[in-house]
Amino acid sequence: MSRLPGVYLCLVHHPVKGRDGQTITTSVTNLDVHDLARTGRSYGLAGYYVVTPVTAQRELVEHILGHWRGGSGGERVPERAEALSLVKPVASLDAVLQELRSIEGADPLVVTTAARASRAPQSFETVRALVAARTRPVLLVFGTGHGLTEALLQAAEVHLAPVRPGGYNHLPVRAAVAIIVDRLFGDAGADPARLAYARPAVASSAEG
Repeated sequence: MSRLPGVYLCLVHHPVKGRDGQTITTSVTNLDVHDLARTGRSYGLAGYYVVTPVTAQRELVEHILGHWRGGSGGERVPERAEALSLVKPVASLDAVLQELRSIEGADPLVVTTAARASRAPQSFETVRALVAARTRPVLLVFGTGHGLTEALLQAAEVHLAPVRPGGYNHLPVRAAVAIIVDRLFGDAGADPARLAYARPAVASSAEG
């Protein structure tokens, strides 16, 4: 499958909310690294950022990646190595945004989601149309713990409606990511023929 140009996934471990609403840092899990990468590759996303300010946690992700991308794991299961080729651990969401500006030549359209949030959400139909007609890269941002902090939600340009509005809505992040990516890019989502993306020209740093 060819990759969707300019569409990226991001899983944030800080700053996120704890059970009581306080800002916390969660631990990276092996399952999240693997399963979100597999979802991203299955739907052709361009990259997957794991955000944690904890150096030891980023080193853990690098260790996992090394086993599968350059070690015996990749030789045994090349499909897993291909999926994990999308993954990059970074220290902050700001670092992700800065890297995407450098890669893509434009500020990304930041799309967030949460089971409960104070800001008004936009429907999946609306966001599908925005993504299909995009002239900028898109970053889908998900939170661990009890979700992204209100500051991050308010700063995003687009906030998706909950997957299961009302009632019990406590999906694991791996399930929520898979459902949302499928709604945006699957057979019932955006028309692949409309996903062409005109990447802005990145200004050269060389002096002419």
